[in-house]
Amino acid sequence: MSPSSITQRSFLKLLSLFTLVRGYNIIVLILAQYLTARYILAPQRSWWSLILDFDFFSIIVASALTTSGGYIINNFYDAAKDQINRPRKYILEHLVSQQHQMVLYLFLNMFAFVFASVISFRAVLFFLFYMFSIWLYSFRIKRLFWLSNLYSALLMILPFWAITLYLKNFDLVVFYHAGFLFCIILGRDIIKDLENFRGDWVQRYRTLPVVYDNILSKGIATFSLLLSLLPAYFLIQQPLGLMYYYFEGSVPYLILVLVLLWRAKDQKMYLWLHNLIKIWILIGVLSIALIYQNF
Repeated sequence: MSPSSITQRSFLKLLSLFTLVRGYNIIVLILAQYLTARYILAPQRSWWSLILDFDFFSIIVASALTTSGGYIINNFYDAAKDQINRPRKYILEHLVSQQHQMVLYLFLNMFAFVFASVISFRAVLFFLFYMFSIWLYSFRIKRLFWLSNLYSALLMILPFWAITLYLKNFDLVVFYHAGFLFCIILGRDIIKDLENFRGDWVQRYRTLPVVYDNILSKGIATFSLLLSLLPAYFLIQQPLGLMYYYFEGSVPYLILVLVLLWRAKDQKMYLWLHNLIKIWILIGVLSIALIYQNF
């Protein structure tokens, strides 16, 4: 085997691992946790104070490792339906064998446990609960239409609850931010079920589109996305600096998403909508840094 082919194979395996643990999502999660801590939960603390806080760093690392492991175990249980819904992605991710994926899953959770144990016994219990909740979702709950979407959205919020507990900020504005994010993620998750309908139907996943129909699923996704505007309304009453414009801009942006949602009829369009919401979440994460900025 030539050196170039070895290099290419190594690159593809690294790309497979990055895709498997959703490296992009993990980077955004870490960034979001630090920005949330600095500008929302503990604005009185400096960047250096947070960066040099080893316990806080351990929470960030434990969150990233546990979430990465969660993506792997979810991918393991979803292999059959992913082969139908996203065949190219399935091929890329399975350049790493399922046996090696499970070894990596165990190592990630083990290191997350180690970092949690550095903080406190309560942190250990929190992350053990988080690990178990992710496994339970992947193994069983995501097949239950009446619970899967709510449960998935709550799992996405849990890493932020970890830093909230550590920094001990339970102001109402924190829950407004959490409510906005929860509703956006819930709507996105239902749209993702519409996108994955074919594989879910073949593998007998009891998602909303499979059990009922696209109309009801679109209606619930619409309700969830419109509901996000309620905490957004309360947030714009707060001193948000330039982030005020992000929440104001959420109204036309989400209306555009909903118009496209009701016109969508195929998997490709649902994928576009799913990505549009992810982009808006990313813009929201970056705009956190503008809370104390003004023109």
